[in-house]
Amino acid sequence: MVSRKVSRRRFVASTAAVSTALVAAPFVRGAYAAGKLSLGLWDHWVPGANKATEEVIKAWADKEKVEVTLDFITSQGNKLLLTTAAEAQAKSGHDVLAFSTWLPARYSEQLVTMNDVVEPLIKQNGAVNGTVEYLGKVGGKWLAVPATVGSQMKGPCSRIDLMKSLAGIDVQAMYPAGSPPKAEAWTLDAFLKAAEACQKGGHAFGIGLGTTSDSVDTAGAIFHSFGAILVDAKGEITVKNDKVRQALEYYKKLMAFLPEDAPAWDDASNNKWLVSGKGALIMNPPSAWAVAKRDAPKVAEQCWTHGFPSGPAGRFGPFLPFFWGTWSFSKNQSAAKSLLTAMSQPDAAEKMVIASGGYDLPSFEKLTTFKTWAEEGPPKGTLYHYPNPHNHQTLSIAAAPAPHKIAEQIYTQGIQTQMAVRFYKGEAMDKTLDWAAKEIEGFMRN
Repeated sequence: MVSRKVSRRRFVASTAAVSTALVAAPFVRGAYAAGKLSLGLWDHWVPGANKATEEVIKAWADKEKVEVTLDFITSQGNKLLLTTAAEAQAKSGHDVLAFSTWLPARYSEQLVTMNDVVEPLIKQNGAVNGTVEYLGKVGGKWLAVPATVGSQMKGPCSRIDLMKSLAGIDVQAMYPAGSPPKAEAWTLDAFLKAAEACQKGGHAFGIGLGTTSDSVDTAGAIFHSFGAILVDAKGEITVKNDKVRQALEYYKKLMAFLPEDAPAWDDASNNKWLVSGKGALIMNPPSAWAVAKRDAPKVAEQCWTHGFPSGPAGRFGPFLPFFWGTWSFSKNQSAAKSLLTAMSQPDAAEKMVIASGGYDLPSFEKLTTFKTWAEEGPPKGTLYHYPNPHNHQTLSIAAAPAPHKIAEQIYTQGIQTQMAVRFYKGEAMDKTLDWAAKEIEGFMRN
């Protein structure tokens, strides 16, 4: 039995219906038969995407005779974040809750260890990427289960026509649908030249330099591409090094070809830039393309999602995972673990991917080749390389590998983008580095 309270935020077009098959969870039903379980899950952007999750949960609840209450909680207005904080303080609330990026580490002392769930899932579904392990596993303990719903990549989404006509780059040939990338020449230098050509052609790259997630994620990948680390894994401040200087020098060159108001952009700005037809490239999951399908189909027909340009330290793609966790004060932890195992089965994950139109990305290696990404369009195959099926790039998050408490502050305060803007506007390099070091020192004292 599943009852639900839903507050849905709707942005993109409806997607395909899903099947109802579900692989059985491996926990013993007798431990929680006829019990109750409450869930607070992220309310999906994509209309209809919540339905797939509901069906998976209902199939499990009917089989295991558990009464489930399901709330979809919007992230608009930080409602999900505020709900998490309130429940942690009150030590009361949902048995299972959706946690974004940094939150498992933030609430590590109040979460049930999930090694007995995640480790068998890794054996079954393949390894998770390093970013998921960095965010979800602390001191050898899995704090939460990597979630399919909400996890996303923020790589380039390019206009096929504009990149070809203005920059001389055939993104479909570079990232062919159904085949490994042929992107040896897709470097940060090539990216810079393409940005200049497109800007001169009246269709600048839509890359923000604000302090919200989309801007920070791009900055993080570019910094990683230079091996530029602000704080190392031991918590030592490493801002004043040549690799950070190189990253800032690169950003200074790039910013000359970006929209003048890029430092003021938020997470909606790049989407609007693409959908309006102004942009030749943005960094985003497929939500912007999906909106274009609805509002600007001629733009959508020319979109191609592909990998990040490579730098001196490699090729890095921004990845933001969601997790499903269980509070230590939950009264039905066994049922929670059983349900999370069921929600992480291949059939369940594929339903969620289909319902989201390919937006959602499972974190397990064997779950990155569902046919949805090869078949979605127009143009067909536009999302093939979105889930990184050929391990073409290292999936990363800004501020890693710093200890979580420090990294979260670097990320949420947009330290890397602020550094880039300060230096671009004429501040001396050493002064920019001193400012960043002092900001980070402040995070360590808090």
